[in-house]
Amino acid sequence: MTGKAKPKKHTAKEIAAKVDAATTNRGGGKAGLADRSGVEKGGHAKFECPHCKITAPDVKTMQIHHESKHPKIPFEESKLSNLHATHVADSSKPRPGVRGSLKK
Repeated sequence: MTGKAKPKKHTAKEIAAKVDAATTNRGGGKAGLADRSGVEKGGHAKFECPHCKITAPDVKTMQIHHESKHPKIPFEESKLSNLHATHVADSSKPRPGVRGSLKK
């Protein structure tokens, strides 16, 4: 006897979502390490703290970090280093398609 209002089989949409989740690179593990570390194009983080070298995606986040970790030093936006300006993206690499896959 089956439960009430429960489908007996998986839907095509659910199966496709599971296949997509299993086969698409989401940026974790070794595959996303270069992107997270900022070796190639600065990674997701844009700014670097001049005192402890930690990275942040925007100025507001860096200001919050600075106020909590370096309270005795005044925050100066001009001292932040922009990682996206210092790293140049390599255009010879193939660009990923939808959701990080190389399929077309």
